[in-house]
Amino acid sequence: MLEQRIQQHFIDSADLKYQAAQALSHPIVAAVQAVLACVTSGGKVLACGNGPSAAEAQQFAAFCVAGFERERPELAALALTADSTLLTAAAGTSDVAQQFARQVRALGQAGDVLLALSVTGNDANLLSAAEAAHERDMTVVVLTGRTGGKLAAMLRETDVLISVPHDRAARVREVHALVLHCLSDGVDAQLLGEQENPL
Repeated sequence: MLEQRIQQHFIDSADLKYQAAQALSHPIVAAVQAVLACVTSGGKVLACGNGPSAAEAQQFAAFCVAGFERERPELAALALTADSTLLTAAAGTSDVAQQFARQVRALGQAGDVLLALSVTGNDANLLSAAEAAHERDMTVVVLTGRTGGKLAAMLRETDVLISVPHDRAARVREVHALVLHCLSDGVDAQLLGEQENPL
């Protein structure tokens, strides 16, 4: 019984990735172009998310700075989820929804990219961060689940929505991880040329 349940996770994950490949490839290309334009003009990527999505934001920043699968010069990126002092500065106040927005206003500049990860697209702190990014003339790239929630509704034409067509959080996060790999590989391919990577 448990083995079947485990196998079903693999099957469901593979099915979703297969079904989403065509639908998500175009917005992922747009996200690659946004990140590439940003970092090649001296800008930076500010990444954020909550819970497991915070870890994915940190992982993407690490891919930018430390490299993905190939050696290359460092790309400027920062996870807004990594500084516990800043994140808890508003604890106990009504200002918790501003925890990422404050950092965007302090660090973001025109031409930078905000990468926001959310299963629902309705996180108050991510909505505030996107609003702050727009105030700074930054491009916003959102990775979310099926509808994109309130984040999708506030995006501009120059922003990018990558919306995984599923409602289950585990499946959405699995595809988010793959999207971040595609994004990192796409940036590297554009900067360094295409190359087969050994396993």
